[in-house]
Amino acid sequence: MNKKSSQLLRRPNDPPLLLLTSLASGPKHGYALLKDIEEFAGVTLSPGTLYGAITRLEELGLIEPVAEVERRRPYRITTDGRQVLREVTTEMRRLADVGVARLRLAARVCDEAEP
Repeated sequence: MNKKSSQLLRRPNDPPLLLLTSLASGPKHGYALLKDIEEFAGVTLSPGTLYGAITRLEELGLIEPVAEVERRRPYRITTDGRQVLREVTTEMRRLADVGVARLRLAARVCDEAEP
């Protein structure tokens, strides 16, 4: 993953990460992206946030437009976008696994410390 891409995708609720996740299931236009993200992540993006993230992802070559459909401009994830999404989600899973393991350890320590 290049440094610029990894800096763009830092938190699970970052708009670029949400867009890549949505587009991983197939091409979508702006309104469909907003609705899908709201459904799977519980995050409501403003149109300005959505289109700003689309522009950045397109400039990085992580998404690309496809042919217009009824005046709507759908986007799809590119091969590079899939690779970046895979790397970022793998790193997030690793971090989550460490957090869960440490919580289990802390729970055992607390259980042992109680009289």
